[in-house]
Amino acid sequence: MATLKIDNARYLITLDPQRRILRDATVVIDGQYITHVDKAEALRHVAAEEVIDAREMVVTPGFCNNHMHISYAHATRGIFPDDLDPMVYLAHVFTLQGAMNEEDEYYTSLLGITELLKYGTTCFLDPGSTKYLDACLQAYAESGCRIVVGQQVVDRPNPFHLPVYTTEAAIRRMEETLQRYHGQLDGRVRAWTMPFDAAFCSDELLTAAKALADRYGTGMTLHQANRPATVQRYLADYGKRPVQYLDDLGVLGPNVLLAHVIDLDEAEIEAIARSGTKTVMCPTAALKMGSGMTATAKLPEMVARGICVSLGTDAGNNSNLLETLRAMYLVAVVYKDARRTTAVVPAELALELATLEGARALGLEREIGSIEVGKKADLVLFDTRRPEWRTLFNPVNSLVYNADGRSVHTVIVDGRVVVREARPCYIDEWELICKVQTLGERLLQRTGIHFAPRWPVM
Repeated sequence: MATLKIDNARYLITLDPQRRILRDATVVIDGQYITHVDKAEALRHVAAEEVIDAREMVVTPGFCNNHMHISYAHATRGIFPDDLDPMVYLAHVFTLQGAMNEEDEYYTSLLGITELLKYGTTCFLDPGSTKYLDACLQAYAESGCRIVVGQQVVDRPNPFHLPVYTTEAAIRRMEETLQRYHGQLDGRVRAWTMPFDAAFCSDELLTAAKALADRYGTGMTLHQANRPATVQRYLADYGKRPVQYLDDLGVLGPNVLLAHVIDLDEAEIEAIARSGTKTVMCPTAALKMGSGMTATAKLPEMVARGICVSLGTDAGNNSNLLETLRAMYLVAVVYKDARRTTAVVPAELALELATLEGARALGLEREIGSIEVGKKADLVLFDTRRPEWRTLFNPVNSLVYNADGRSVHTVIVDGRVVVREARPCYIDEWELICKVQTLGERLLQRTGIHFAPRWPVM
């Protein structure tokens, strides 16, 4: 007897090699794995310990959010004026993060994970900003999420108030993280090396991070926003742009994920394509922060070159939105406007970026990203008995252009139901929200950081 059966789905968007969409379909799960995917009638005979009636539901693979600072933003979400200079904003953000204790990070992470799971994101990468991984491992275990973790390190002074380690200490910190956390929670936790930003890391640190990722068979990620000042500095100091410099240094490759990649020139795109380096773009954050995504980011062109592009949201303060569905929608529409043609980033591609390409960027394409026999059971069930889903003829168009996280009914990670009837199964959600509100108020008091709303609060 199987452990779980998703029965009679109105549509099952498999993302398999044939990109089949099955009508009146059933998925059978045994433990962590998918064992059957077929028309409901063909699997009528298969019994399971639990059966979920998926009539009038659209079933998709779980979404991947490949750049999401999970541990700090929710405690002070929404406090920053939207016209604050990005560098000033970042300095405040990392001051707040530095003042957080284990209790703050545990509850804030749990709330962030709950938001992700409730809206269909089953796997995400936290780019090293969690300080208390032991405490937060409990949040990962309770929620059942799939996560890539690490420790962000720099060995050069920086404007973000990040702690500066010696090169040897930074390398040791990364290796200890790999040894301690990689493969935890039945493989749901992966650990990567995470130099924060090449602009604040020595060549020795960057090459050591890549060597560790290679030796341990894991990945490496770093922020690569290519801000104008950074590009100009690299051109002045080295006569080449940042990604070209990384290429010459030998730290690009198929197990490297560059985050943001807003302003790349043709030579940098060529280096990424040739080396098989993966990328992640965060449209919700880029647009809110005025990063020039529509003007300079070359997502359609990168996809056309065969580059793996995935989606992220960044933190809940510079993006405010953690919902991968919103990122899908944005990439499907902003480039149509930017390129003044509807012939770029169709809905099907946007969905691939959030599922298959998201899994590939994390090196998890054999485990997740599609609904196929033998893969891990990370699934999202959308309730289409809602106005935004109707009328329903093309489920991919409706998912990308109409729907959002409000219609997520059930979420399954590793074969375990973690959200049922739109409610998390592992926590009292309102109690958690109230706890984080209190912790956030205390954090602002400790740091003295305060921004009043523009309009008077009476």
